[in-house]
Amino acid sequence: MSTYRPRFHPSRRAVLKGSAFAVGLAFLPRHSLSAEEKKLNFYNWDTYIGENTLSNFNEASGIEVKMDLYADNDELFAKLKGGNPGYDVIVPTNDMLERMIVADMVIPLDHAKIPNMANVDPAFREAQFDPGRKFSMPYMWGTLGIGYRKSEMATPPDSWKVLLDSDEFAGSIALLGDQSNVLGAALKYLGFSWNSTKADELKQVEEMLIRQKKNIKVFADDNGQDLLASGEVKVCQEWNGDIKQIITEDDDVAYVVPKEGSLLWQDVLAIPKGAPHPGNAHAFINFVLDAEAGREIAETILYATANKAARDLAADSYKNNPVIFPPADVVAKCEPALYLGEEATKVRDEIWTRIQAA
Repeated sequence: MSTYRPRFHPSRRAVLKGSAFAVGLAFLPRHSLSAEEKKLNFYNWDTYIGENTLSNFNEASGIEVKMDLYADNDELFAKLKGGNPGYDVIVPTNDMLERMIVADMVIPLDHAKIPNMANVDPAFREAQFDPGRKFSMPYMWGTLGIGYRKSEMATPPDSWKVLLDSDEFAGSIALLGDQSNVLGAALKYLGFSWNSTKADELKQVEEMLIRQKKNIKVFADDNGQDLLASGEVKVCQEWNGDIKQIITEDDDVAYVVPKEGSLLWQDVLAIPKGAPHPGNAHAFINFVLDAEAGREIAETILYATANKAARDLAADSYKNNPVIFPPADVVAKCEPALYLGEEATKVRDEIWTRIQAA
């Protein structure tokens, strides 16, 4: 099972207001506009694009975009594993991209067709999971942490302990509903690597989570932030962007990356093998990496963009927000999830099954 990250719901979506988005073919390198039919099939997370990105791309290029949605990386992988049903651009998380590279499911990018790669923050132009950015361009990144109600806390939480190893909030705790992120957080809390495959460390995690299970209200696949917003839970394990959406509407909600460290995830743009419109796919990726297009996306979805030119154009409330862009010392304690191989994934799945059954 790979990293799963639910997106915020449209009811909390930040709708941009202000001047119209200026579009033109200048955003698209001429050699990216191929003789392919003017269509693009985009497979993406829900509400994970700008309000006007697809229509602006259509106006600039004449290419009509059809966007289908998936709920998690596993659904994406399953959809493409038996052969690409017709998608041109996908948005996997870093460890899933690594898995897809190993499985020969994505094609190398032609960097000459993506001149807006120059807008990418230098820190994201190289990646351990994709050396030389051969197969992907960075899109968004962020952290996993604790969302909480300030009014319910004697002191602000600073550790995974409140979720994983304490009865202080018994019956008012929501954890994510997948093994990768719950086991990873528990490993970090115990002082181990998020990506540990050591049997003794995983055994400690299993025993702790089985003990803690009686205090957990729910393993929430897609609504931990909603439970926090409604007051049904006091603390939850959630993604920074989801909690940031709630914070914009409720100043009693806050977010923290635990002191033990956490996950540092990155979503990327890639072209699956068998894409029917690879030229259009390159043009679309290049358009998304435009500074103004990237700004609109970032200010809409409130995740951290890897597009430095876009961040520079964004409002101070976005680019200077520590929930979206945590300080360097916080980032330094976090780890990316790695693709551990099928056998290690099977072991974790078996642990998760035992925890759920306890």
